[in-house]
Amino acid sequence: MKWENKSSVSQFLLLGLPIRPEQQTMFFALFLGMYLTTVLGNLLIILLIRLDSRLHTPMYFFLSHLALTDISLSSLTVPKMLINMQTQNPSIPYSGCIAQTYFFIFFTALDNFLLTSMAYDRYVAICHPLHYTTRMRGGLCSLLVAVSWILSCTNSLSHTLLLARLSFCADNTIPHFFCDLAALLKLSCSDTSLNEIVIFTVGVAVMTLPLMCILISYGRIGATILKVPSTKGICKALSTCGSHLSVVSLYYGTIIGLYFFPSSSTSKDKDIIASVMYMVVTPLLNPFIYSLRNRDMKGALGKLLNKMTIPP
Repeated sequence: MKWENKSSVSQFLLLGLPIRPEQQTMFFALFLGMYLTTVLGNLLIILLIRLDSRLHTPMYFFLSHLALTDISLSSLTVPKMLINMQTQNPSIPYSGCIAQTYFFIFFTALDNFLLTSMAYDRYVAICHPLHYTTRMRGGLCSLLVAVSWILSCTNSLSHTLLLARLSFCADNTIPHFFCDLAALLKLSCSDTSLNEIVIFTVGVAVMTLPLMCILISYGRIGATILKVPSTKGICKALSTCGSHLSVVSLYYGTIIGLYFFPSSSTSKDKDIIASVMYMVVTPLLNPFIYSLRNRDMKGALGKLLNKMTIPP
């Protein structure tokens, strides 16, 4: 029996953001501006890294993949949310909902693994600077990215295949602006115990293990920095990882703050707020963090602007 025939539900209804009807226009303009800025900002990062030979280093190689992931994660949900705001048609086909869930889990996991790879790169650069070029070879960087994609795909596939075998009998209303896995499990009229076990094993591991690796990397970086006698050396070491540390703090800080600390808001609103933060706000801020805090990126941007303004 095919998965799609197991459910009597042919489509789902996305309730969207918890905003009043008179605020729809304002929020539409706000999220449209944020989405366009996110796409253009991250595309600019990819373009600068590709055009400037000084940025052909492991750190910027990982950054280009992170920028691509941020574009994909934001494009996965925001355009559909904007269309729903304008058309007042919140429906999404069953197959489209399953696909959206798959790619959401995929790109979220990929974000975690790429941030971990970037943390390892910074660890080698600061703690083993003399061996940096031999350790962070092009082959190793490509392998880290390939493994990140494979692990993310495997993780997402495990959740999605288990989701596709469930039946949805009557209620098809999702109190979210995208097809969230937890919301879909609540709507199912099948036994979801196996899905929940996989979420608390595979899903949690994908989130906690990369975070532990990042913390260990920065713990060793901190210990190495404390051994540096000069203030100039400390500032130089901090400048090499400041942008990445800012992104990590923003990404994981948002998730920890919203999910593990008590709040006066309801659980549903907390889920929506958390999703907006790491699917809309974080991808929006990443280009600004890496451009404003990074001298090489600002130099590459200035070089590109000079080529565009000064005739040959």
